[in-house]
Order: sequence, then C-alpha cells, then structure tokens
Amino acid sequence: MDNIYLLMVIALAALAVADLVVGVSNDAVNFLNSAIGSKAISFKTIMIVASLGIAFGAIFSSGMMEVARKGIFNPGEFYFNEIMFIFMAVMITDILLLDFFNTLGMPTSTTVSIVFELLGAAVAMSLIKIAADGGNFGDVVNYINTTKATEIILGILLSVVVAFSIGAFVQWLSRLLLSFNFEKKAKWVGAIFSGVALSAITYFILMKGIKGTPFAGQSFDLIGGMKIKDFLEDQVLPIVLVSFVFWSLLSYLLITLLKTNIYKLIIGVGTFALALAFAGNDLVNFIGVPIAAWQSYEAWSASGIAATEFSMEILAAKVPTPTLLLFLSGMVMVVTLWFSSKARNVLKTSIDLSSQGETKERFQPNFLSRNLVRFSILIGKYTSVVTPSPVKNVIEQQFKKPSIQLSKGKTHELPAFDMVRAAVNLMVAGILISIATSYKLPLSTTYVTFMVAMGTSLADRAWGSESAVYRVAGVVNVIGGWFMTAIIAFVAAGTVLALISFGKGAAIAILLFAAILLLARNYISHNKKTKEIKAEDSLNRAESSSIQGVIEESAKNISSVINRSNKIYTNAIDGLAKQDLDLLKKNKKQGAKLSEEIDDLRDSIFYFIKNLDDSSVGASNFYINILGYLQDMAQSLEYIGKVSHKHVNNNHKKLKYNQIKELKEIDHKLDEILSNAKNAFEERSFEQIGKVLNSKQELFDLVSQKIEKQVARTRTEESSPKNTTLYFSLLLETKDLMNAMMNLLEQYYEAHNSTAKPTLLEE
Repeated sequence: MDNIYLLMVIALAALAVADLVVGVSNDAVNFLNSAIGSKAISFKTIMIVASLGIAFGAIFSSGMMEVARKGIFNPGEFYFNEIMFIFMAVMITDILLLDFFNTLGMPTSTTVSIVFELLGAAVAMSLIKIAADGGNFGDVVNYINTTKATEIILGILLSVVVAFSIGAFVQWLSRLLLSFNFEKKAKWVGAIFSGVALSAITYFILMKGIKGTPFAGQSFDLIGGMKIKDFLEDQVLPIVLVSFVFWSLLSYLLITLLKTNIYKLIIGVGTFALALAFAGNDLVNFIGVPIAAWQSYEAWSASGIAATEFSMEILAAKVPTPTLLLFLSGMVMVVTLWFSSKARNVLKTSIDLSSQGETKERFQPNFLSRNLVRFSILIGKYTSVVTPSPVKNVIEQQFKKPSIQLSKGKTHELPAFDMVRAAVNLMVAGILISIATSYKLPLSTTYVTFMVAMGTSLADRAWGSESAVYRVAGVVNVIGGWFMTAIIAFVAAGTVLALISFGKGAAIAILLFAAILLLARNYISHNKKTKEIKAEDSLNRAESSSIQGVIEESAKNISSVINRSNKIYTNAIDGLAKQDLDLLKKNKKQGAKLSEEIDDLRDSIFYFIKNLDDSSVGASNFYINILGYLQDMAQSLEYIGKVSHKHVNNNHKKLKYNQIKELKEIDHKLDEILSNAKNAFEERSFEQIGKVLNSKQELFDLVSQKIEKQVARTRTEESSPKNTTLYFSLLLETKDLMNAMMNLLEQYYEAHNSTAKPTLLEE
C-alpha cells in the first residue's frame, strides 16, 4: 500500500508538466497581448523578451509556493493520505478545466482555478472526515484557513473592478496628455511619460524579482541595516521618485541623442516584467501542488508513521523550493510559449476585443451587453451636457484619431491599438500586481491584465457605436466564464476527491486514464480543426480599385463558393440516404459557416466602395449583385442542411427508395453543372460559363419533373407528412439554389464580356 503514495507523487509530477503546458497556453495572453497588439516590436523579439522574463520569474517564485501548502486549508487538520488525495484531485481537475478553456479560446484564471480546486477538495475531505467521526458539519471551518482564503478570493474578485476602472482612468489621462499624434509631441512630454511608466515597471520588477530570492532576506548598512524586502516595502516613495528622475532623464537623452522610440522601450521592458510576474505569481498554480506533495511524501517517509496517522503540520512551516525544479519548470513554460497554437487562439480573443479598428466580431450581442451600452450612451449624454464647451473641444481634439487610408482587406497591416495604449496596459497591470504582491496575495494576473486592457479600450473609444455591443458581450462572456471557472473548479475538485477517497488506487488509475483520454481527444480535435481551417477555401474581401480587378478577385470567391456548395449539397443527400446524423450535423455547420463568411463580405461593402477609383464606380453595382446572389445560394444550402439534420435528428421516417434515387439523380446533374462552373472560374475560361448557362433549363425541368412525381405519390401512396414536407423543401430550395447561381453566372458573363480585354481570358 505504501507504494501507492510514491506512484501518486510520480503521477503528480507528470500532471505538473501537463498543467504547465495547458496553463501557459491560457496565460500567455497576460504578457503578450500589449506587445503583439501594438506591433511595436517584431514577434520574434517579443517572444525572446517574454521567454527571458518567464525564465527569471520561475527561478524567483519560491515564496509564492506557500499558497498550495497552507493558503487555503489548515494542513495540521489532515493526515498524509488525505493530503495526497486532495492534491491528486486538484491536479486532475485543473488540467481538464484549463484545457477546456484553451480549446474554446477563452482566457481564464489559473489562480482562480487552483484556489477553488484546493478549496473544493479540502471542503469535500473535511466533510468526509466529519461524517466518519459523527461530528457537526459546521466544524468544516476548523479545516479551512477561512481568513486567508477569504482574503485571496476577495482580492481576486475586486481586481476585476479595480483593474478596469484604473485602466480606463489612466488611459484617459494619457490620451489627454499625448493624443493619438503622440510621436509629434514635445520630447519632454514623451520623456515624462516614459519616466512614469518605467518607474512603475521597475518597482514592479523589484517587487516580483528580488523579493522571491534568498537575497531579499539580507541586510545592508547602506539602507540602514534593513532587509532588502523590508526596504522595498517601507521606502516605496523614495524608490519611485529616484527611479522617476533617472528614467525621465535617460529617456530624454535617448530621444534627443539616439532618436529612440521610447514607447517601444516601455513595451519591451513591460513585456519582460509581466512575463516575470506571470512566472513568479502563477508558477505556484502549476507546480505548487506537486511540490507540496513531494515534500509531504519525504516527511512521511522519514517519520516511520502510518499514512493514516501522520499529521501534516509540517506543511505549515516555510519550506524552500529547489531552484533546479523552478528552472526546469521555467524551461517547460518557455517551450510551450513558442509552440502552443492554443495560446494564439486565446491571445486572439483578447486582442480582437480591444482592437481600435473593425474586426470580425466573435461574440453575439445579448440582453446585458445591449443594456450596458444604452446606459453608457445615456451617461455620456448627461456628461456632455454639464461639460463646458471649451473643455469638450479640447478633449475632442486630443481624442481625434488620425485618418489612415487603408482598405478593409488590408486592415491586418494595422496594429490593433497604438503604443500609448500598449504602454498604459503594461504600466497599470504592473502597478496593480506589485501592490498585490506586497500584501502577499496570489492575484489573478489574467483578471488584471485582461480588465486593464478592456478599461483602456473603453477610455480610448475603441468601442464605438459599430462595435460596442459586440465587445461588451465578449467581455461579459469572458467574465461569466471566470465565475463559472470558480464554481466548476470547486464542485469538480470536490467530486473527484470523493471518488478518490472511496475508490483509492483504482479510482485514481481510472481518473488518470480518463484525463489522458480527454486531453488526447481535445488535442486531436484542435489539430483537426486547425487543419480544416487551413485547407478550406476561405473567402477574401475585394481589394481592387478597378472593375477588371474586382471581376478577377470575385472569380476566386465564386469558385470557392461553388466548390463548397457542391460538397454541402452532396453531403446533405448522402446523409439522408444513410441516416448519418454525424455527417448531417457537420454539414449543417458547414452551411452556416459559408453563410457567415458571405455575410462578412457584405459587411465590407462600405470599405470596398470607398476604395474604388472614380472611373470604376460602376464596379460597385456588379460586386453588390454578386454578393447578393452568393448570399441567396448560401441561404438555400443552409436551409437544406438544417431541414435534413432536423429530420434525421427527430427520428422521422427515412425517405423512400424512389425519393432518395431521385434526389441522387438531381445531385448528379447538379454536381456536373457546379463542377463545370468551378472549372470555368478556376481556369478563368469564361467562355465555358455560356455552356453552363445552356444547361440551366435541363436541370430546372428535371426538378419540376420530380415535384410532379411526388405530388402523384402523395395522392396515392405517401403516408408520411414529414417525408413529403422534407422532399418538397429540398426540391424547392434546389430550384432557388440553381436560380441564384444562374443569375450570378449571367451577371458575371455579361460584366466580363463588356469590360475584359482579350488577354484577360488567357490569364
């Protein structure tokens, strides 16, 4: 039986590595968001700076490991076997929970997850012990470090409001001082801003770096015989003032003599600092529990006492973490940072929500987001009324954005936000995390950095009338996900603990196997989805400014839509023939995705028209009509996919053999027409379009013939109303699909013949 605990320690070590990978994938957004979003420095440089920050932060994070040992529960109230069960339940739950959020591309808090998992598992174990002893369930407070746990939880929750409010306020002041034309401001203005930002970041680095090392406990005569950590906490104002003067002067010299872009320096130093903070503050979330388990095992092994009788009071004492383990953990985090595709998914969510320009909005408006936006507009109107006009004019001038002429299709070349906002994000996040560290609170760096970024976005007027309702919905969804993290972590860890407590070794083996299967499944699913997105014929917005260019670019989109339409239609018929619910479900999603992409193209019409040459304004009519026909095709396919899936999903009667045979006959003819049309556009051989148009009547006649046959069947032999409804729906939508496609081909054929040069046909 004793060997089971050694095996548990080994399993926890393996889980720690896996947890580091899934944890970094989610938390990379904390320190990469500002640098990547502003495009101030190259991606490679950002990654190198962040990697160095993680490496240093990991080595200096020993002090925060106390949270896993005694921050949530009173270790002296538990025996060794119970502590090991708690730790095992926490790690299994943590990995699965974080990987779930990574797969969704949603930033969540590794701190919140580990805190509530420890709390849930400890409460569950406490209740089991109390029940076994016949005690009062109110005694659970004796097992939990309620004072510290409450302090941690309140600190985490308050950070949401505080980070958002302070981020918005500081960004508003910064923009008022610097405006969007900050690079044209006087050199001393940039130097002072740099002095403030770098002073905050420097103090942040000192707090997060030196305080976590053994060096922090040493005293020096130079600082009055005080220990370094005490000096940093007691002499905040002098340290910050000296740092401000130093950095302001240095910044002025760099701007004047070396023509340095001081904002890039702030972003680089800030990225290093937040990466250091992430590793120093959050490493405990990934390896704190396994290290505590290993140290518990060492103490128990040396005691010679039975596992069910060995009290874990030893965990209440301060135990240093070996530097080698911290270094190895840091290396795992660095490697994950460079190679994790899930980290990029989570990062994209945060950057899109804070983007200054138009992006593809991922979140749909909801009741709360709409009403929050309406309330904000109302507040803005009242504020505008009471603000004097001269003050309003000055503010409006400072917040006036410079006009950049760039078409919608090229917006990827623009940064999501400018360097001032990136610098404020890093500065404010650093200050808030420094304060939390000085009070020994394991603050959620995710909550702080994300909410600061959202606050600065609001203050910077990035959430305009065109995007506010979507962005607010996104923030509400992310925050809702955070609270769900806490609830799920608490309940899941408690449930896993109960299973382990009653099932012992067998339960642990089954749970570990299940965790491995789920992680493997998510990994395979994510890779498959990534490959499908890369392989899929995606639609591109028109960027040309001439009608010839629009015709050429539209040909690519039409070819893609025709190809995907052919697959969607065939899969719908095959799915009905085989009663394949999985195929129909996937096909329904493909139809909805195609429709959504075409809607995105229609949303970009404004930018397309603005980009046209004066001599090619006629191209707008052509492009709008083409998009209209493509949308009609997509809507027909989406409907066909939806009704086919609904019929099989509701277990209605299978279509009859003759119905399937007739649908396959139509599908075969449609495949022939769509393939010919696709080849015509791919090869830019537009004479073939005429041949395709000639086959229009043949298909229409075929569909009409099948409708007449079904009418006859319905009157004589058909007994299923659902089958009849489905069959007529498919035939009528097929007609609409072909009608839209033929109209598109006619529009394209006429436009091409009237504008194309002979050489274009040879391209």
